[in-house]
Amino acid sequence: MSFEEKSAWIMGVVALASYGAYLAIVLGLAGTMPLAEVPYVGPLLWTIGASIGVSIALHAVIGISSPREAGRKDQRDREISRFGEYIGQSFVVIGGVAALLLAMAEVDHFWIANVIYLTFVLSAILGSVAKTVAYRRGFQPW
Repeated sequence: MSFEEKSAWIMGVVALASYGAYLAIVLGLAGTMPLAEVPYVGPLLWTIGASIGVSIALHAVIGISSPREAGRKDQRDREISRFGEYIGQSFVVIGGVAALLLAMAEVDHFWIANVIYLTFVLSAILGSVAKTVAYRRGFQPW
């Protein structure tokens, strides 16, 4: 497995795990109050920060464990990376439009922030899945 494929796995798994932790915290607090009144900012920032930190640490570990592969990208790696990013960015656009519509409808900040966070996570997961599938099943640029 190449460094770039390992990186795609890391990004997808870390995004999924951090969002799962965030949901567990927020939904756990929701048992005592309405969902829109849950103090979500702290858990949101902590899970994003932890996700970044864990991702950096895991990338360092795979870089140390296979130093020859770290930083090496061939044309195929670059094309797969670009392909995965294009696929994943679709959810960023969807999230931006959804947040804009929610803001125009004057929906509570809780829902706007959570829609944006969810679409960022979906973007990371979808991009990672697209890259992993391209590595596993082959990638034919058009």
